[in-house]
This record gives sequence, C-alpha cells and structure tokens, in this order.
Amino acid sequence: MLKAVTSALAIPRADWDRLANPAGAEFNPLVAHDFFRCVEDSGCAAAKTGWAPRHLIMEDDAGQLTGIVPCYRKRHSQGEYVFDYGWADAFERAGGQYYPKMQVSVPFSPVTGPRLMAETEAGRRELASGLIALCTQEEASSVHITFLPERDWEALGGRMWLQRTDIQFHWLNGGYAGFEDFLASLSSAKRKNIRKERASVAKAGITMHALTGKDIAERHWDAFFDFYMDTGARKWGQPYLNRRFFSMIGEAMSEHILLVMAERGGRMIAGALNFIGSHALYGRNWGAIEYHDNLHFETCYYQAIDFAIARRLPRVEAGAQGAHKLARGYLPQKTYSLHYLAHSGLQRAVANYLEAERAGIDQEQQALAAHSPFRQEQDF
Repeated sequence: MLKAVTSALAIPRADWDRLANPAGAEFNPLVAHDFFRCVEDSGCAAAKTGWAPRHLIMEDDAGQLTGIVPCYRKRHSQGEYVFDYGWADAFERAGGQYYPKMQVSVPFSPVTGPRLMAETEAGRRELASGLIALCTQEEASSVHITFLPERDWEALGGRMWLQRTDIQFHWLNGGYAGFEDFLASLSSAKRKNIRKERASVAKAGITMHALTGKDIAERHWDAFFDFYMDTGARKWGQPYLNRRFFSMIGEAMSEHILLVMAERGGRMIAGALNFIGSHALYGRNWGAIEYHDNLHFETCYYQAIDFAIARRLPRVEAGAQGAHKLARGYLPQKTYSLHYLAHSGLQRAVANYLEAERAGIDQEQQALAAHSPFRQEQDF
C-alpha cells in the first residue's frame, strides 16, 4: 500500500534510517531521519516556505514499512540546484500552470543519495509509479527526482521519466598520507599555486579550526549564522535556513558535522559547514564577514581535504557549481535527475531539450577533464 504523509515525524526514525542508510551501504547523513526532522521542524522546509512535505511511504500486507520517498509539494523552484525555471516560464507563457510541482530531494542540498528508498529494484519501481499517481492526486504539473544515484537513473529512465545530467566537482582520495602527498600528485604549477594560496591565509593572521561533535558550541552556530546570512543575502537574496535549524542539527547530528571556522584577532570571521558520511565529506554552506584572498578556498576546499585524508574518507563532494574547484584538485563528476511532466506537449519539448543538454554535459565533462590539475601520469 502506498500513501503520503505530511511530516518526517510521521515516519518512525528507525524505519526511515533502515531504508535510507541500510546496513552495509554507504552512510549518508543528509538522507537520515534526523536531517529531515530538523529541516522541517525548524520551519525551513514547510508549507509556509513553499516546501509542503508529502513523503510517500509503502507498506506490505503486515503493515511493515518497505519504502519511503522524501517528497515535497512545491510552489516555486528555489533551493533545488537543478534548474527548471525555463520550463516553468515556457509552460506558463503557453497557458499552463507549472506550480505546484512535486520535488523529490533533500531540501536545500545538492547531494547525491537514495531518493527511492526501498531494498529492491522492484520496490523502487513501485515507488516511482506511486509518485506519478501522487502527482495526479495533488494536481501537480510534474515530479522531479534530483541527485539520485546513477543506478536508479539508469533503471528508471525512459518514456515516463526524462533523464537529466549535470556536473559537480569532487575530490577523490588517492590514499594520500597527508596534504603534501596530495600536492605531490599535482602538476608543478598547480602545486605551487595551492601552497601560495594556503600561505596567504596564514600570512593574513588567520587561524583555522576544524570542529566536530561536542567541540561545536552555540557560540559557533551564532557566528556561523552571521556568516551564512551575510553571504547568503548577497548571493541568493534570501537565505533558506534559519537560526533554529543550525541549533537543531548541532544537537541531533554533531558527530556527523565538521564545522570549519576561521579566526583572526580573536574574532571568528568565516566558516564552512560540512556533513561527515562513511565514504564522503559533504560540503554544504559557507559564509564570511571579512574577505581575504583565498580564504574561501582554504575554508571550503583545503580544510575539507585535510579532514578527508585524516579520516581516510574516499571523497569530498564540494556542492553545486564552481569550475574554479578543478585547479584545486576537485574533478568533474556527473550528477543525475529524473523528470516526469504530466502535460504531453511539455514532456515532448523538455525531452528534446534534455537530449541536447546531455550531449553538452558530456562534452563539458570531457573538456574539463582535459584540464585536470594532476600530473599526466596520474590515472584517475
């Protein structure tokens, strides 16, 4: 049986986590029940912000939960990082109504992970069919499953589900003994540039602190929220996360958080929020109230690499966009999304657009890879 519920709290934490992060698989903190509870209960992902929860659940005949889809009924396209504004504009200019739409994602988080949370491919297919039925029930224009694993993208892509790709930049751990070992794998020019960038931050009198677990206090969240609001207001106009959210994740998820803080003259001036998985460090938010050359690179990229090497994490996922990451050791990796559009004309138009876009993404990835910062004999 399939049905929708209007809060992550309506789903038992143990059941959610059993399906989102099954035993033996990679642990991803951003699909854990705690994260969804915090982002919803804080009011960040809620009906009043245009993120009305409609989580799809599947139960067997005994009432056992066998599948979950984190889904939201949305009245805008903000906070998704897979952009469909052009589709919405074209459809509405043609007389259609694009919103509401159904969005399957981790709110405000361009992080790949399970979206159709079921143990079998048959279960995932049933959840995908259930999403189309939910779209009709909610009188929505479309369903968008963003940042799902390539496995599910391949399995479900076809006539009903249109396939889309994009590019992120991830750092891959080559079993490095330390940061200098990583630098030794780069071309001479890139190696010298990174050393110069890190040295400039230290020369500015800035000290870096990598905080996890109980080392993260409310005063750190106070400072980080100031950074986030200052930078977010200028970058997006309206930051998505509120102060309560940061306190909530600090209380519920501190062992899965790396908070990098930059200090100068006894004052915290910049920070980056990362989540710690079993196989990856996920870079999420950054902000600053003072701006110094290369501070962003140090806070977001080099500190993350230091941490991943120390924890022996296989990769760092540095979030959306940013070709400047390539010169700093982060390589282009594809991300995947699926899209169902109920209107047949819109579906055909978007299908044609995505066919050309996928070819362009392939070419872009090849062009970026040709400018790899690693020495030519490196084989990645």
